[in-house]
Amino acid sequence: MRNQLNQNSHEPRVTSQKQKRFFGFRSKSVFFTFAFLLFTFAFNLLSLDLSAQKQRFPKPEFDTGYTQPTPVTPEPRALAMEYFDVLILILVLAAATYFAVKSRSRQGILWLSIFTLVYFGFYRNGCICSIGAIQNVTLTFFDSAYAISLTALLFFVIPLVVTLFFGRTFCAGACPLGAIQDLVVVKPISLPKWLNKTLGLIPYLYLSLAILFAATGTDFIICRYDPFVGIFRMDAKFLMIVLGVAFLLMGMFVARPYCRFLCPYGVLLSWMSRFSSRHLTITPSKCIQCKLCANSCPFDAIDFPTNEKEVVKSGLGPKRFITYALIIPLWIALGVFVGAKSHTFLSKANQDVYLAELLIEHPELKNDPDNIDVQTFLASGKPMEQLVSEATVIREKFYIGSMIAGGFMGLVIGMTLLNTVVFRKRQDYEPHKGNCYSCARCVDYCPVEK
Repeated sequence: MRNQLNQNSHEPRVTSQKQKRFFGFRSKSVFFTFAFLLFTFAFNLLSLDLSAQKQRFPKPEFDTGYTQPTPVTPEPRALAMEYFDVLILILVLAAATYFAVKSRSRQGILWLSIFTLVYFGFYRNGCICSIGAIQNVTLTFFDSAYAISLTALLFFVIPLVVTLFFGRTFCAGACPLGAIQDLVVVKPISLPKWLNKTLGLIPYLYLSLAILFAATGTDFIICRYDPFVGIFRMDAKFLMIVLGVAFLLMGMFVARPYCRFLCPYGVLLSWMSRFSSRHLTITPSKCIQCKLCANSCPFDAIDFPTNEKEVVKSGLGPKRFITYALIIPLWIALGVFVGAKSHTFLSKANQDVYLAELLIEHPELKNDPDNIDVQTFLASGKPMEQLVSEATVIREKFYIGSMIAGGFMGLVIGMTLLNTVVFRKRQDYEPHKGNCYSCARCVDYCPVEK
């Protein structure tokens, strides 16, 4: 059984470094060492479903005819209220789109963010969540026994559709995770371009792992490790509270760290936003290139006008483009290889795989009455052979899924490198459609009359 389970077991600068100014503050050029720690993915391997566990204590025996009551599971939120949440989401998205694209009002976005934080954050406890709905959609595709609710599907799809036409207005005023970070920005600093690009790979990795874990029925890691849900619910493990507070403290100087360097839903929104036809624009008419918009953006999401002379001097020409394009298949192959090698480790996050390995390596634990995981399994009556068989199937799914996830990450890295040598001609300061959160800060700094 042991053999059966363990089988398959610098980018050159082409524009000058911009100084940032926000809320009247102008940042001076400083040298700093920035240790950026998001968090280490941890797998809660010791939490098993206790629904099959037999009662640990016998029922009381009374001569009075007393019978032990059957516990009742609390009823979920009423269906009508779930549809009400969908309606609120649509209205908030419509308002955010109007404020960002039509009226170009930063103040409107700000007040809308406060409402979103109060309603979807503290009142609805951060659930239902468009970000976490990624996992529900994934599990629906890979588990025929699971059916996603219509409201969860709508929370996943509606922001993507709106983003496809109007940009990331969901991030601007409809996402409670973005709102709580946006409201604490005090004096943001500009990160080096290479650091922005490197940290920008983490959301793709997080998205890959979230889909892998959901597809194998292992866990919903986006929900489990949401850094702000503990703050919204005023109830979480101490480590998660510390993590949420750390993100907020970091967000005072590195604006929206979760949105920029971790959010997996942001990957999908960024893809959709690149095709948006009515995205937020900085100027209502001709740009006078005063750079005030670029200095006001705390997310480094403003693209500078292209200086073709500097591009030519940098040596970033067709040869390097062809070189980077040709090595993309190598990045993909490397990613597949790393994924295949890591599937054994990743699969241990699954409770069945974890328990099977534990009992194979330490069969004496069957006699340990203090090991609740093992005793729960023994109480279920499931034979060891069935557990090993199910664990083997799950590990095979991890093997395939990890290779796909690794290949995807290789493609992302290859395309990111290729994008460093691709320059689009721009005559004005323009928001980067993929990275802009449509927060409308830049429009307040533009001196061109509306």
